[in-house]
Amino acid sequence: MASNDHALYRDLVIVNELGLHARSAAKLAKTAQAADNDVWVQLGGERVDAKQVIDLLTLAAAKGDCIRVSIDSPLDVDTLDRIVALVTSGFGE
Repeated sequence: MASNDHALYRDLVIVNELGLHARSAAKLAKTAQAADNDVWVQLGGERVDAKQVIDLLTLAAAKGDCIRVSIDSPLDVDTLDRIVALVTSGFGE
């Protein structure tokens, strides 16, 4: 776990064959919604609200892409850990 400007983040590789598509984006957003504060997903120079499925889909993250998932508060580290598990498991697909 690394910190940057008081935000916590993890860099993760998309491992599932279909990338971050509608079903996996919905799972990620649902998990992120458990956080009390903001959760972000970044790919390249674009950063989006992880709680919004449509925002996640705009990233068009494909298999092999590296995304950064960050939280604004250390109080949400459990949510970050659940997102890490979700992404690294290939969203259960």
